[in-house]
Amino acid sequence: MVETIKAEQLRDMIDADEDFVLYDTRSPDSFADWHIAGAENVEFSGDDGGVVGEFDADELDAGDTVITICATGNSASSFAEFLEREGHAHDVKTVEGGMEAWSLVYDTVPIATSNDDLVVLQLQRRSKGCLGYVVGSKSAGEAALVDVTRATDEFLDAASEYGLKVTRVLDTHIHADHISKGRELADRLGVPYHLGQPAETRDPDFEFYPIEPNDVVELGDVEIKAVHTPGHTTGMTSYLVDDEALLTGDTLFVESIGRTELQFADQDARDGARVQYETLHKVIMTESNDVKILPGHFSVTDDGEYIDVTPGQPMFSTVGYIWENNEILRMAEDEFVEHMFDNLPSKPPNYEQVIATNAGEYQPEDEDEETELELGPNRCAATSESAVADD
Repeated sequence: MVETIKAEQLRDMIDADEDFVLYDTRSPDSFADWHIAGAENVEFSGDDGGVVGEFDADELDAGDTVITICATGNSASSFAEFLEREGHAHDVKTVEGGMEAWSLVYDTVPIATSNDDLVVLQLQRRSKGCLGYVVGSKSAGEAALVDVTRATDEFLDAASEYGLKVTRVLDTHIHADHISKGRELADRLGVPYHLGQPAETRDPDFEFYPIEPNDVVELGDVEIKAVHTPGHTTGMTSYLVDDEALLTGDTLFVESIGRTELQFADQDARDGARVQYETLHKVIMTESNDVKILPGHFSVTDDGEYIDVTPGQPMFSTVGYIWENNEILRMAEDEFVEHMFDNLPSKPPNYEQVIATNAGEYQPEDEDEETELELGPNRCAATSESAVADD
């Protein structure tokens, strides 16, 4: 019987640079849309029990470790059994839950700060590029969760590991590429759910505790200040933590800048880009050079490659470094606007329905539909390449 492994075990094997062959048995179209770096596509029909695409068994050596993966685990398991049965491989494992399980693999990474009382944990959703945060005060034993995804237990476990009780949940904005569970978790815990007050411009179909621009939420002596940073959306609010880290949502990333046309119609994207330019130059870049920029996403290509970041390592930059190294920021306004407009990647899959879900206007049928809505990497950056000058 073929051995199954968890998606987290596959992550650990990748991180340890173990030697193995990874076969993805989904259709070529699904594979092209999104796959793990280094995977080879061999379409396999679990129903018909045969290889649909091309497969050269001679490429395998007798001692090779083979991992198989598909959408949910079914065809990959059948392909693994085929490899064993036909004598093509002896050490074959299949990933339980397939790419659906891979889409929910997280790394929890502490972010160093100068305040011994302050806890900042970065939760990295490895396959999709989503970043969420636990911000807490050790002395008060309290934590706020920021940009909570569907993997709510990951956030709760991270806070619990530091002895922190969650007393607030915040979102930076109404997200377009993944389903927020911030509201649902806050209701379950009986704690306030916050958006920045400017999010009211999106007419969300639910109640929340608005934070006015420049207002402060306190966790003991730790202060979280709301900073209105429109551009990606009209309601985007970043959170300045103790004057040393700015959680920027989808406004500014480590290696790129947030796109501006997902809320605005395409013909108004230039207007959104002008707002983004103003936010970057007159708000974010006026912070001290050593303020850490902690974004809401990192870039993952359709081929599963990571751009200028390493999963499992802290993903942040500083105001000073970004100013010196991001060429887009040093463009004149008109040039910036045209660059943002001309370099947009394809829109996130199902983004309109994801927005409707996060705005409280639509309720997915079940967890399977939520998974389907979210599959694939995020595409909230205006430019995923060439946004940062070479070092």
